[in-house]
Amino acid sequence: MPFCALREGQGQESIMSGLNNLKPQRVVKTFERAGWQIERTTGSHVILVKPGSSRILSVPVHKGKPIKQGLIRNLISVAGLTVEEFLGLYR
Repeated sequence: MPFCALREGQGQESIMSGLNNLKPQRVVKTFERAGWQIERTTGSHVILVKPGSSRILSVPVHKGKPIKQGLIRNLISVAGLTVEEFLGLYR
């Protein structure tokens, strides 16, 4: 059995901690890297669409406020990405 420095469950915690305090503009850029396009801005929300998909992403962009973890997890799921894929695109 190969040596693993992480205890059981630690890998998931480190992934989840990577979703804390994400800046809204960087989140929008990350979804653009994943093939989503900005369709419009309505108030303080950026609306993203993906060609060939009926799904819509609405990302709140409030200055000085990060996106909460529950919302970002939901957006990632709706976008058809895994948390790992999203974090790989989030630079």
